[in-house]
Amino acid sequence: MRRLTYIGHSAFLIEKDWDSILIDPFITGNPSADFDYKKKRISHIVVTHAHLDHLGDAIAISKNTGAPIIAVVELAQYCARQGARTIGLNIGGCLKFNWGSLRFLGANHSSSNPDIEYGGPAASVLFDIDGTTIFHAGDSGLISEYSIIGEMYNPYYALLPIGGYYTMDINEAAMAAKMLYAMEIIPMHYNTFNNIKADVQSFKDKIEAQGQKCLPLKPNEYVEL
Repeated sequence: MRRLTYIGHSAFLIEKDWDSILIDPFITGNPSADFDYKKKRISHIVVTHAHLDHLGDAIAISKNTGAPIIAVVELAQYCARQGARTIGLNIGGCLKFNWGSLRFLGANHSSSNPDIEYGGPAASVLFDIDGTTIFHAGDSGLISEYSIIGEMYNPYYALLPIGGYYTMDINEAAMAAKMLYAMEIIPMHYNTFNNIKADVQSFKDKIEAQGQKCLPLKPNEYVEL
């Protein structure tokens, strides 16, 4: 089984055989999330940056399951001090696993941990699951690096924030999708809070006008990889 499930906000679950990789597991306090990690075999937790709506429940889940948190070095060090297992990586670094690989790439965003300490640079993440590439943009504004990522890695799926205010809005995210050359676009980081309301149908129309496919998933909906 290979499956990508939307949990809500920017949280996703990638399942590959017996491994389950959680991304930005903001579950507690997330009004759109209805997810019980205890029903999955969580093998790894990937966190793009230190803000609470992305770090979320990562530390508690790591302590309860033993799954390591993969994060940029400064954030990994913070999580380790809280008792979590961690793997510290940095922008450009790549890790290989039995389920595939991941690479940390750039994002244009701030990052501070719950103690209001610098959390290292915000990251995006490129996953390769048996040749299926998934790009999770994390939180970011529109950056020229997307053109390089598209040219070098040509992700099949792109998970892009569209809510504006803290990240790209729908117009910028549509441009990001075009720069990434992704085949299928999954919007995220919208409608969780009032200040990130977005018209997902308008975004879908823009993406399809570009000749790309848009998949606005509801929480717990998934695509087979």
